[in-house]
Amino acid sequence: MPGRGTRGSSSPSTWTPPASQRVLDQSETHTNNALMESTIGLYKPELISLQRPWKGLSQVELATAEWTDWYVHRRLHGEIGHNPPAEC
Repeated sequence: MPGRGTRGSSSPSTWTPPASQRVLDQSETHTNNALMESTIGLYKPELISLQRPWKGLSQVELATAEWTDWYVHRRLHGEIGHNPPAEC
């Protein structure tokens, strides 16, 4: 079918996505990387640096889960009217 990419009969590695999808994927990757770098830039000083020394990996994992829950559900975000992201 036109615009759907092609899949060779010999192996899955010959599949090529349509050009429009490849461009979209590259754009999304750049945006996702920028978002992740920004989030890590907040996470490290707000959580990791402030609460060390850590007693073990499980303590870091629990604190990370709690910080992520706060970041996604309860923090106030100025660009959305000082509302938590989960409410928008």
